[in-house]
Amino acid sequence: MAPLRVGVVGATGETGSSIINGLLEAGGFYIIALTRPASLDKPANAALKEKGIEIRALDLKASQDRIVAALQGVKRFIPCGFITVIPAGGVQDLRDQKEVVYSHVKQLYLPYTILDVGWWYHISYPRLPSGKIDYAVGIPGQHIPGDGSVPSALTDLRDIGRYVARIIVDYRTLNKLVLVYNELWTPNQIYDLLERLSGEKLERQYNSLETLQARIVDANTKLAASPDDVMLAMQKVSAQYYISWGVRGDNTPEYAAYLGYVTSKELYPDFDFTTFEDFIKEVLAGKGKAVYEQLRKQIAAALKQ
Repeated sequence: MAPLRVGVVGATGETGSSIINGLLEAGGFYIIALTRPASLDKPANAALKEKGIEIRALDLKASQDRIVAALQGVKRFIPCGFITVIPAGGVQDLRDQKEVVYSHVKQLYLPYTILDVGWWYHISYPRLPSGKIDYAVGIPGQHIPGDGSVPSALTDLRDIGRYVARIIVDYRTLNKLVLVYNELWTPNQIYDLLERLSGEKLERQYNSLETLQARIVDANTKLAASPDDVMLAMQKVSAQYYISWGVRGDNTPEYAAYLGYVTSKELYPDFDFTTFEDFIKEVLAGKGKAVYEQLRKQIAAALKQ
C-alpha cells in the first residue's frame, strides 16, 4: 500500500514539529511541509528535507487555484485547532476565530477532523524561588485562576504528534471533534507536586474571576488605540483562557463529551503517554525544553517594566 500523503502547514512551529515527529515515528506517511516561498531555503526547512520530508511552496495569500493545486489529493482537512475545550460564542476570541474556519469547512462539505489538545504540560507549572527551572518555564509570572481547584485536561506537547498519527488513519475520527489529553490536574495539585519533587515552597497568587475580567476590559480599552499590540492581545487571550479552564471548568472530558467530542481515552486506551509527574521530573533534572522562546522573552521583559 502506498504511504498516506500528509501536508503540514507550520511544520517548524511548536505543534507542527510535534506532528512531524509523530508521523516520522509512526512511519507509513509521505510528509509534505507546506511553507511560504520566501522560507524555502531556511535552515529549519533544510533540516526537514534531510529527514526525507518534501518541502513545497505554498503562499496562503495566493489565488484559490494555486492553493487548490498545492493541496491536490487532500482527503481530510485538520484545521488549526489544537487548543483547549472552549464553547463558541464569546468565551474566548481565539476559539471564535477558529469556529469561523470550521463553519466554512462544513459549508464546503470538506472531510475534516477538529482536534483539540487541552493545556500543554509546558505552560502548566510556575517557576521555583531558586530559579532552577527558569530555563523551561513556559509562562513567566504565572498566577492561579480562581481558587485553584478546577481540574483541566493536560497534554505533553511531544505526545500530540503521536496522537495525530493515529487519528488521521482512524475512520472513527472522520468529521468529528476529538479531544486528546493525558491527565487531569488542578492548579493546586500542580503546585503541590512541584513542592514535593523540588523541596521548595511556592508562593501561591490567586486571580479571581473579577480580576481576570478586569484584565480583559483593560486590554480591550488599550487595543482600541493600539490594535496591533501583541502583548495586549496576549493579556486578553490569556485571561480568557484562564477563565475558561481555570474558573468555568470547560477543559474537561466531561464537558467535551457534552459538546460532542470523542476523546483519546475512548479511542486509544492503550496509548503510552508521558505522565505529568514524569515530565516535571525531567524539567527538574535539567532535561526540559522551553516553548515559544521569543514570546517568553517578551513576557519576561513586560513583567520587569
